[in-house]
Amino acid sequence: MTDKSASLPVASRHSRPAQLSKTRAAFIGMTYAIFLLLLLAPLAQIGAEAFRGGFSSFAAALTRPEALHAMAMTGAVVIVVTILNTIFGVLFALLLVRGRWLGKRARRLLNSIVDLPFAVSPVIGGFMIVLLLGPNTVLGALFSGMGMPVVYAFPGMVLATLFVTFPMMVREVAPVLQELGTQQEEAASTLGAYDWTIFWKVTWPSIQWAVTYGVVLTIARSLGEFGAVLVVSGNIMNKTQTATTLVYQDVENFNIGSAGSLALVLACVSVVLLLLMEWAKKHKGHKGVD
Repeated sequence: MTDKSASLPVASRHSRPAQLSKTRAAFIGMTYAIFLLLLLAPLAQIGAEAFRGGFSSFAAALTRPEALHAMAMTGAVVIVVTILNTIFGVLFALLLVRGRWLGKRARRLLNSIVDLPFAVSPVIGGFMIVLLLGPNTVLGALFSGMGMPVVYAFPGMVLATLFVTFPMMVREVAPVLQELGTQQEEAASTLGAYDWTIFWKVTWPSIQWAVTYGVVLTIARSLGEFGAVLVVSGNIMNKTQTATTLVYQDVENFNIGSAGSLALVLACVSVVLLLLMEWAKKHKGHKGVD
């Protein structure tokens, strides 16, 4: 058989790579333009607003009592949610992948429930918590009578953030467990190892970087959560206000400089978390290759 490309003129054969390179360059240019328009331009505007009055106004916006309290509240929510999400996320992933006794239908149902926060708006998730544990409900009145109010208090903010971030850990750990299989765990069990020993000596070394990546994702998502926390917390200044809800309040009050200062700090933390995610992803990939 003859090569059809050989019958084409030399100029026509060389024009195709040139056209492909021009198309590729155009797409790359469009990608950079969209990146600059959607990410860097707003970030630059936030920085300009934050430092419009100089560094003194930037520092004053961050050191005002409501800002300090909001950042402390955000940090507390992030720490508690990350710990709970790590523990229960890993356990739930083990249940989905290793829980053969549940049956296929039960595991499919649980697998669908995990993705519920992806399908439901965070505002709706917060509203569901208010309907279940609000001060006018039976459970809410019970917890309030015990001195542990849930809604419009710290526990409700943790629950709302946990609802939003729960899939992060499960969706990182479960695929690694599926790829790992059960041969090594079964071999360790045959040799007489206990379940706890099997987890730490066999399972954990294979999933530790997936857990690390899930932790970073959980922190990033918790740090920026707004809708569910706004509904559950009531956005009470110096009581249940987080950094994101304070930014919202500053914008509502046309205090753009203060909102920009706090938003810039959150954006910088998000960039650091993004770099940590890339680092964790790289190590997770190397672990999978090994």
